[in-house]
Amino acid sequence: QVQRALLALTIPLEMLQVVKGRMLQDMRKGLSHQTHAEASMQMLPTYICSTPNGTEKGNFLVVELCQEHVRTLWVTLLGDGNQSPEVMYKIFGMSRDIMQGTGEALFDFIAQCLRQFLSGIDRPQNHLPLGFVFPFSCKQTQLDKAELVSWSKGFSCSDVEGKDVVQLLQSAINKQELYNVEVVALMNDTVGTMMTCSMEEKPCEAALIVGEQRAPHVPGWWVLEGLRWCSPPSLPAGSGTNCCFMAEAQQVEMVEETSGQMCVNTEWGSFGDDGSLNDILTPYDQRVDLESLNPGQKRFEKLVSSLYLGELVRHVLIALTVEKALFTGSNITILRNKGLLNTQQVLDIIDTEEGMEVARRTLEDAGLRPSERDCCRVQQICRAVVSRAAALCATGLAAVLSHMCQSQELEQLAVCVGVDGDLYRGHARFGEILQSVTGLLAPECRATLLPSVDGTGRGAAMVTAVALRLVARRQEVDRLLAPLRLSHADLEHVQALMRQEMELGLGQETHTNASVRMLPTYVCGTPDGKEQGEFLALDLGGTNFRVLVVHVAQDGIRMASEIYVIPTTVMQGTGEELFDHIIECIMDFQKKQNLMEQVLPLGFTFSFPCQQLGLDKAVLLTWTKGFSASGCVGEDVVQLLREAAQRKQHSGLKVMAVVNDTVGTMMSCGYDDPQCEIGLIVGTGTNACYMEEMRNVGTVEGEQGRMCINMEWGAFGDNGCLDHIFTNFDLLVDEKTINPGKQRFEKLISGMYLGEIVRHILLAMVEKQLLFQGKPCPKLQTKDIFKTKFLSTMEIDGLALHQVQAILQDLELQVNFEDSILVREVCQTVSLRAAHLCAAGLAAVVEKMRENRGLDQLAVTVGVDGTLYKMHPCFSQNLQQMLQDLAPKCTVTFLQSEDGSGKGAALVAAVACRGAEP
Repeated sequence: QVQRALLALTIPLEMLQVVKGRMLQDMRKGLSHQTHAEASMQMLPTYICSTPNGTEKGNFLVVELCQEHVRTLWVTLLGDGNQSPEVMYKIFGMSRDIMQGTGEALFDFIAQCLRQFLSGIDRPQNHLPLGFVFPFSCKQTQLDKAELVSWSKGFSCSDVEGKDVVQLLQSAINKQELYNVEVVALMNDTVGTMMTCSMEEKPCEAALIVGEQRAPHVPGWWVLEGLRWCSPPSLPAGSGTNCCFMAEAQQVEMVEETSGQMCVNTEWGSFGDDGSLNDILTPYDQRVDLESLNPGQKRFEKLVSSLYLGELVRHVLIALTVEKALFTGSNITILRNKGLLNTQQVLDIIDTEEGMEVARRTLEDAGLRPSERDCCRVQQICRAVVSRAAALCATGLAAVLSHMCQSQELEQLAVCVGVDGDLYRGHARFGEILQSVTGLLAPECRATLLPSVDGTGRGAAMVTAVALRLVARRQEVDRLLAPLRLSHADLEHVQALMRQEMELGLGQETHTNASVRMLPTYVCGTPDGKEQGEFLALDLGGTNFRVLVVHVAQDGIRMASEIYVIPTTVMQGTGEELFDHIIECIMDFQKKQNLMEQVLPLGFTFSFPCQQLGLDKAVLLTWTKGFSASGCVGEDVVQLLREAAQRKQHSGLKVMAVVNDTVGTMMSCGYDDPQCEIGLIVGTGTNACYMEEMRNVGTVEGEQGRMCINMEWGAFGDNGCLDHIFTNFDLLVDEKTINPGKQRFEKLISGMYLGEIVRHILLAMVEKQLLFQGKPCPKLQTKDIFKTKFLSTMEIDGLALHQVQAILQDLELQVNFEDSILVREVCQTVSLRAAHLCAAGLAAVVEKMRENRGLDQLAVTVGVDGTLYKMHPCFSQNLQQMLQDLAPKCTVTFLQSEDGSGKGAALVAAVACRGAEP
């Protein structure tokens, strides 16, 4: 019979795996907004978003409401990695009348205790932040806001349930005229355990409580009695079992916060209330449950916590005595006395050398007459009950750790787990089983168990300190980023300035003074769908260039192309060598495509600064991008190409148009959408073009029709009109460019510069000790180390923080989760400003087009290209939303371009051919 009882209390490893799987499933249910109500584990958000980093400093108050007393604490943190906090406290006994009276009387009593405590402390008492340990079921909606769901543990104060207990305490404190005391945080004991175990180099990201907690005497801790300080007694602080862990906020669907981390209180004591533990429950468990105050509830806790283990042993002894396997001749009614054995006695029986003697003495004191064999069997039963509790506790911990590992998409998880409770501290074998079974059930996780010291007292102070540290950091971060966060009024002002510069650029007499050049392109029409034929396109804009043949037909466009390299010696040689090389490549392409016998119209995309004098006439103003071929600046590049063709005796070339990539983008999209009359590039650089009324183009003769204007808006602000929105970070970036003071608008928007802006902001944050704990980051001093592509990656919706952390670690930046959150926020701020400024520029364009045409509402399409627009996950949406706000009378559609510089150039040639037909 004894062996059968021991076997019933032993759960095989395979079954523990099954239980772990069920717990994982219930955790996911609890975290999901959709299935939360179905979960037995509530997975409650605690609104604690960070663990201590060791820099916490200052004086903090704690009030702990316990079962029969109130404990008040003064905790001084020294910023020394939280190694040696100074703690003083006082205990105030509490009568049953207060526990069961009115809510007002309870909170007034707590506030009076606090006032009395503070009156005996000779310390500076300016602003005193307070952490409130309130061990009852609450619906928490902020760190300092929690409504009581229900009382327990003998409390039944009226007019509290459904109310914010933080506000009730703060009101009571104010009645005592303690106006310098502010309740900052409310927490439970499990969270406090995690917080006390977090050190600077070893953050603790999970915690486990199993059994009764006690606040032990530690050197340097004192309790106030009368007017003198003396050593405190060891005090019970709570019992039961629970677990909490740090999760990424986006996984906790019950809260709106989606960035950063949040500590989740699993409330795992309720696991199994839905019947998922029924197949491991023994008849002894069923009897303990029936005799409890809450039958059918807290099923996991009743298997694990010290509150019930003595009762479990008692029911096993009853069953075996009935079967005459124990205590032959003893009166069985003695065993029916509830509370006959407590958990401490059970632990003493199995853990001390005199365990057999303890068993005999305990049983005899209860009125039994145990034999030596009885004592041995009782010891076995106690050991089986406690070992099962340890194994189940390990199963729960393994489920939590596996969830953390899976949600972070890690192959291996290394994590520190804070542990408290008399079962862990008072029984070495419990800790050994907990560690080993956790390892067997979650081999992918390496957990370091750290014993907690006073999780309720010191832990509450830590929660409060971290909350204040985060508030102070938030204020400093907001101050630093404020200049980059442009208001709606700021953007409207930019829009008005852009419109003003556009008008100046179009005016014949004011053109030379405008920062927005508004260059005529001599492209006077967009595709209408009637274009047909074969066209060549040449795309020259860097060290590689492309030659294309574009077949335009009624059923669509087909293209073939080849990329050719321009050697550095040619780029930096003579103009004749450069253009001869280009013609040779064109001839090679035509041979491969069997086009040598044909004379095809050619569109030439030439992405260098030019003054365009006609559709097929553009004078090079200056080389960029590493080119310096002699004899080209000041010359017509189309003529240079034609002369090279003559030298190579190649007659199969008819240059119809020279265009830049922005115009090509508009034309490429115009073929698919006739309403496309704007081109936009937001990539390495930025520019825009649009169809302007000829009557408004003062730099070109003619009044009829429209002409595409190449705005060259990257230079907007070069005359100082945007100085008011430039930040110190923008100025630092500008100083180190090859063209300081030039292309100012482009340097706020385009991909070439955003990474550098972010880098300078991060350096400022390190200097202010807001990032990387102020430690020097030599790698971050390197220019262009922070690529704009990192901004795009970090802002991907749903990207986990550990992935952001990995990106930063690839840059040799040693970051924690807090750093990752902050770096992502900086990236979001910089890219949002870029999108909004782009929207302000576009708003000026579409509003001018609408007014030009005398329309109440304009419908227009923007052909858009560029890696920043296409690859950044939020840029296009942010741009479009702000454009709608700034130009509500314009309905703007965005169409992404496919090969604007190639296909677009060919279409310009096609439209030009259409216009040349009789």
